[in-house]
Amino acid sequence: MNRYPLWKYITVAIALVLGFVYTLPNFFGESPAVQVSSAKATLKVDDKTLARVEETLKAASIVHDGIQLDLNGVKTRLKDTDTQLKAKDILEKTFNPDSNDPQYVVALNLLSASPQWLTSLHALPMYLGLDLRGGVHFLLQVDMKGALTKRLDSTSADLRTLMRDKNIRHSGISREGERLVIKFRDAETRDKARNALSDNQPDLALNETTDGADFKLVATLKPEAQKKIGEFALKQNITTLHNRINELGVAEPVIQQQGADRIVVQLPGVQDTAKAKDILGRTATLEIRMVDDSPGALESAMSGNVPMGTEVYNERGGQPLLVKKQVVLTGDRLTDAQPGFDSQTQEPAVHLTLDSAGARIFKDITRENVGKRMAILLIEKGKGEVVTAPVIRTEIGGGRVQISGRMTTMEANDTALLLRAGSLAAPMDIIEERTIGPSLGADNIKKGFHSTMWGFAAIALFMIVYYQMFGFVSVLALGSNLLFLVAILSLLQATLTLPGIAAIALTLGMAIDANVLINERVREELRNGVSPQAAISEGYERAFGTILDSNITTLIAGLALLIFGSGPVRGFAVVHCLGILTSIFSSVVVSRALVNLIYGRRKKLTSLAIGQVWKPGTAAVHEQK
Repeated sequence: MNRYPLWKYITVAIALVLGFVYTLPNFFGESPAVQVSSAKATLKVDDKTLARVEETLKAASIVHDGIQLDLNGVKTRLKDTDTQLKAKDILEKTFNPDSNDPQYVVALNLLSASPQWLTSLHALPMYLGLDLRGGVHFLLQVDMKGALTKRLDSTSADLRTLMRDKNIRHSGISREGERLVIKFRDAETRDKARNALSDNQPDLALNETTDGADFKLVATLKPEAQKKIGEFALKQNITTLHNRINELGVAEPVIQQQGADRIVVQLPGVQDTAKAKDILGRTATLEIRMVDDSPGALESAMSGNVPMGTEVYNERGGQPLLVKKQVVLTGDRLTDAQPGFDSQTQEPAVHLTLDSAGARIFKDITRENVGKRMAILLIEKGKGEVVTAPVIRTEIGGGRVQISGRMTTMEANDTALLLRAGSLAAPMDIIEERTIGPSLGADNIKKGFHSTMWGFAAIALFMIVYYQMFGFVSVLALGSNLLFLVAILSLLQATLTLPGIAAIALTLGMAIDANVLINERVREELRNGVSPQAAISEGYERAFGTILDSNITTLIAGLALLIFGSGPVRGFAVVHCLGILTSIFSSVVVSRALVNLIYGRRKKLTSLAIGQVWKPGTAAVHEQK
């Protein structure tokens, strides 16, 4: 009567084994590490960098526990924090001999200490939040006036293009504070320009003024347009920060909006505050300029006589390049950049998508400069690097641009990533900075672990004393629930915080309710004179409906917290919802499998070890043995 088919036992066994494997990495902790990554767009970290790190540490007699190369750079695992600091200083001197112009980012970090066989199975520990792992917390203030200024500068370039397209003569376009002033020689031309701007620039509010012989058209951004620009600036800055912080190799950084003009950045595991601030300040600006290929111009510039209106930059291969100062386009006009291949030559290429204004400007520039080179620069801290400098083969319209030539597939991927990262839509300042040490995080983990362990022990003691063998089965099911929950959190690479530990403790307390319902239902069937085998079957089947209803209502509350909550509330909700799902499986399926293994194959079962059962119609207590 109470026998599971073989496939159910196999399913439960596989689930328990997988749960154990994916839970195991969380017991190995983390090792101090030093990470070396590129500080420049055109500098790549590869196997040569790894070999250089290894040689540097060997020369300094520093023993390490392994060096690995991944997308975030070269990571060296070390035995203790003292060795970590020593290695960091030596690598900093080796890779950045000129401290004013660093070529690499050498940062302190923490890596999982799991053995290689677990890592090869993609079994990784849970990410720990700032309150458990330690790290740095920044609050950034976004300069909304800077965003408006940047938008007005780009709009003034659009207005010049529009005037040229409409063949409207003007005496100059200038930005005065938060307004654009366009001068005309007569009122008729001004009226014509006003009509053109009204049709093509709906975000501008236009006013007419007259100053002597100058007929002026003053354009300001409408209030709703200013609000939109502010919202866009926050979103773009958050996206850019995500792309740049990847260089630190931070597991699950928290980058989110706070209020109308602030951004919170939390970097768990980062011990080097100075490097974290350096990365935040390295957000770059993308610019497209024309290359000056005039005969003798580059040679003159290299000898010290730089032609007026030009600057010297270095290409990817280190070759000097003379670039004009006039900016044709900025990263604001770029909507997407994806790696791909040239349809004709099948060479690796980068496909760019521009917005409507950018497409129009790019079409005019490429039409006027066929056969000339165009440089795409990344400007960081006032210093620029040429990402690529392709030759314009033909006029390019439609807003879709292809960059190709002398690129590998990896370089095309890297270039697309850099271009997608874009630029900051507005400047930012750090107005709050906090550092949480690893020792405080370890203390929080210890306290959270002890609270969960003692809670589990108290529940286990009560269940075994009160329900005997069925209580022991319930405890095993509860243990499997904890195993499944931690395994799923590790598999999903979720971030565990102090509220998450509280949710685990709460899940244990709630999960045992299902087993209490089952055990009491079995007792009730026994009191009604039902045979033990039938009592087991009826107890599980009739309690399941109640268990399902109660867990669904709790899950609804958890989903509400997950959808509408943020920060610690959201972290609590994630663990809470997963715990509800695992508790249904463990309390019903796993416990039933164990009970069936113990009692299911007994042909003559006269009693169950389920504590005290009151017989109907008597006051006596009968102990079922």
